[in-house]
Amino acid sequence: MGENTRMEEFLNLSDKLYREMSSSKEKSREELYINLTEMGRILVDADRASFWKWDKRKHQLWTKSAVGVESIVIPDNTGLVGKALKEGRVIITNDPYNDPDFNANVDKQTGYVTKSILVMPVANIYGEYIGAFQIINKNDDKQFSETDDVRRLSNAALILALALESETFLEESHHDKLTKLKNRMGFYHDFSKRYANVLKEGRPLSMFISDIDKFKRVNDTYGHNAGDDVLVHVAALIESFAPENGGVYRWGGEEFIMMLPDATVEDAAKLAEEVRVKLQGTPCKTHEVVIDLTMSFGCNQFDSASSIEDNISVADGRLYTAKETGRNQVIWKD
Repeated sequence: MGENTRMEEFLNLSDKLYREMSSSKEKSREELYINLTEMGRILVDADRASFWKWDKRKHQLWTKSAVGVESIVIPDNTGLVGKALKEGRVIITNDPYNDPDFNANVDKQTGYVTKSILVMPVANIYGEYIGAFQIINKNDDKQFSETDDVRRLSNAALILALALESETFLEESHHDKLTKLKNRMGFYHDFSKRYANVLKEGRPLSMFISDIDKFKRVNDTYGHNAGDDVLVHVAALIESFAPENGGVYRWGGEEFIMMLPDATVEDAAKLAEEVRVKLQGTPCKTHEVVIDLTMSFGCNQFDSASSIEDNISVADGRLYTAKETGRNQVIWKD
């Protein structure tokens, strides 16, 4: 691709991105990353490109913005991307099949031949690495240059870094730091983006709200560190029951909410009972002691004519009844 042609393609893509960001239509972060990844590919005149996000909570590198690839998730200590992030430097190999850090499995499965790779770590404004650009196969069988190609790629990498940093900040504000579940802010965000559409389409939407029984006694008896262990234990157990289209949230303190699209209140009660039984039979093993736990649950099916708060209040009222009438039970109707 000639220099003028490449610059024209780059400018057209920049104009497309600007117009999309300036429009009122709902925007997809992944679409933004895909377009910015394509911008990087054009700038260095390569065959393929991908942008990898670093999920430090799960110790994973993942991409849905790989040109030519649907989605890949790998451990963050593997591959050339992992190496570039670990060492904090640009990695270039023009002989990948003889590089011990190159994973040739995808090529073996697809028949693609990788001839050259450039990986550039991407950092936030604090100098902390948050992702990496990976460019594959310089066109015309040329080799990547650590001076010219890195300088060209830095333009798209800078924009990607700012976009990812913004998304990371938003994600962190939506998550509870202790349990890693989404918090109340994350709940309202998800409701507006996901669950509200379920109601608009006339599909059932249900939930349960749950509360750890006598949690204050755990803190008073074993200390707040043990209390934190209990919250993490319970959060992981509840999340393990969440359907793919649902979600679990730490509502506050020792209260958790599970959202269940396409489920009736009877479905919610059945799942809540499964969680209750599992928790009762799964003590929390802290560093010093094993703690037996139970939970109480209140369920509700959303009424689209009522507010979010009013719907949650119905479930919360049933939770209150569960706790006041013996605890360790599921209440799903008045």
